Formats: sequence, structure tokens, C-alpha cells
Amino acid sequence: MAEKHDIRIKEFKNRKAAHNYFFVQEIEVGIVLVGTEIKSLREGKLSFKDCYAAIDDGEVWLHNLHISPYSHGGYVNHDPERKRKLLLNRKEINKLRTKIDELGMTLIPKDLYINGRGKVKLTICLAKGKRLYDKREVLQEKTIKRENERTMKNLRL
Repeated sequence: MAEKHDIRIKEFKNRKAAHNYFFVQEIEVGIVLVGTEIKSLREGKLSFKDCYAAIDDGEVWLHNLHISPYSHGGYVNHDPERKRKLLLNRKEINKLRTKIDELGMTLIPKDLYINGRGKVKLTICLAKGKRLYDKREVLQEKTIKRENERTMKNLRL
């Protein structure tokens, strides 16, 4: 039986990330947000376009995550493109830093969700960029798989 906080109430996926990167490792982290950002997320106003995470001065920051201003926010609304702090402990940050520096990987947000307790969680991935021929290969495999499924479906009928 799943506990109450394991349930994902609202979920947003970064679909473009899987197309542009190979995911090596996933890490679930918390994110520091202000009140109007939470309310805007509950309305579904989020864009992952050109979003990435970086380590600055021993802390992990999320850059270019666009959370639109809250519709009823007034003068207390947040800046939609501000950088947001990610909550990781020191050991995790040091492990990530060594992998990023040694292997030339990047931190990419994969998905963001609000759990049953009302906390916003973000899944970031250590990722390696795909080349153009890698992207073509993946698309070719998808089309072949789709055609095979279509022929199997027709044979069953």
C-alpha cells in the first residue's frame, strides 16, 4: 500500500530532455519556492525550456525554469525566470561535482511533481548530450518498433 506522501498529485515532465540527452543517474531533490510559485504550479503554469542545474559555491541552483506569475498575485508576485535553490546534502553535491568535472556531464531536470504532503519535488538527472546521429538512431528504432507492433496487430485480426 502506498503511503499518502508517495502519491503524486500534479506532475510535469520535461519531454525534450529525453530527446536531447542520455540519462545516467536520477536524483530526487527538493526545491526552494515562494508561495506564489506554488500556487502557479498548482495552476499548471510551468515550462522546462532551456532549463538546467549548476553547482555554484557548493550549492546546486536551477536556472531558466519558467514558472509564470500567479494570476491573483498582485504586487507580491515572483520573478518567473529566477534561479532556484535545490536541496541536496554536501555528500551528494560533492559526488555530482566530481562526475560533472571528470566525465563532462550536465544536470538536467527530468520531471517536477507535487507529492501528497504538498511538497514540490524535482527529479534531476546526470546526463550526457546526444549527437545528431544518436537522435536519428533512436527515431529510427521507434519507427521500426511502431511498424512491428502495427503488423502484429494486423496479423491478430
